[in-house]
Amino acid sequence: MIEHSEATPELLAPAGDMECLETALRFGADAVYGGLKSYGLRAFAENFSPEELRAVIAYAHRLQRKFYITLNILPKDAEMDGLLIAAKRAWSAGADAAIVSDMGAALFLREQLPGLALHISTQANVLNTRSALHYYQAVGAKRVILARELNLKEIQTMRAGLPATLELEAFVHGAMCVAYSGRCLLSGIMTGRSGNRGECAQPCRWQYHVTEEKRPGEYWPVKEDAGGTFLFSACDLCMLDHLHELAAAGVQCVKIEGRMKTAYYVATVTGAYRRALNTLEKEGEAAYLEAIPALLAELRKASHRKSNTGFYFGAPTPPAGAEGFTQDMEYVGDIAKGAPAGEEALVVLKNRFYVGDTLEALTPEGGKPFVVTGMRLWENSESVRTAGVAGTRLAMRFPFAVDEGDLLRGPNRNHIVS
Repeated sequence: MIEHSEATPELLAPAGDMECLETALRFGADAVYGGLKSYGLRAFAENFSPEELRAVIAYAHRLQRKFYITLNILPKDAEMDGLLIAAKRAWSAGADAAIVSDMGAALFLREQLPGLALHISTQANVLNTRSALHYYQAVGAKRVILARELNLKEIQTMRAGLPATLELEAFVHGAMCVAYSGRCLLSGIMTGRSGNRGECAQPCRWQYHVTEEKRPGEYWPVKEDAGGTFLFSACDLCMLDHLHELAAAGVQCVKIEGRMKTAYYVATVTGAYRRALNTLEKEGEAAYLEAIPALLAELRKASHRKSNTGFYFGAPTPPAGAEGFTQDMEYVGDIAKGAPAGEEALVVLKNRFYVGDTLEALTPEGGKPFVVTGMRLWENSESVRTAGVAGTRLAMRFPFAVDEGDLLRGPNRNHIVS
């Protein structure tokens, strides 16, 4: 179990599937959140079947961590009974709380499952003390996940006006919606896939052009550079260097967005935030701030868009224009069987690398650079200079100990092996 003081916020990470859940917990999450195959707002994540859910919650609890189930769809009347069935399955499997956004759903679950803790989703748009108190009094909410439009001073004011038993959670990292607290109609209108029902097609990330009524077929790009125009694409959120201010404002849980992200992304981001929080707690604010440049560089090694601090210090600057993803390094392999320094470990290939490359082993303690001095095929001991098929099993030696669950990353060559 990760031990920390009550003043240190809980670190909550996304778990879109079992691999991401295991990775998030290994790299330092105090809790994870994930969904069933329905009734959550990430319908296209792999999510968990009822049978899988029992296994993943048991796994989290063995590590003395928590699992929160996402039931934050905005349900219609015909879906309420199904929502209750899903909640009962999660409750019987041991879920520590359910994340809900609809008041009717929250009331229904409180009546039918009084023992299930409720966390009020950011989709509920809680922006003031009275709203938070209403959820606390009406449905016995244990936690409110704050609207993303609040600034730090407003959060501090809310905290001062709320009972100590009502927890506050805030997003600190990941994708941001251009719409108010994520309540966007654009996808539903344009594609028939509603973002409020877990099926967002992310049209805010698409490129757009202008046409003139009398010149059909003539498309004029509205852009500042060759990268295209992303009028609606909000920048990502990054608050890694402001965790001390969030804690001082009274935030008890900091949340990483990303149930559609890869295990490599989850490992990189969760690990960076874990190390930041640990440094802040154990070594103080000065040491934490000193560590920030290296930790921000760590975040750039995973896939990301242009980022800012959201609304925490006023209006986002810039508010939009996040043109696409970039990353400084790429995910090239998994350690499937660990080994002491100098002995052979089993590596499962994700992307091509070569003998002579400088790679990093990504561990919960951070990245450890090394030079690939050799490798061989695991099955027949044939020495190879490289391998080009994802899933190839390789035997490799490292100048330090590696463990199962560590990841390998290397130069970003902008290609994926098949």
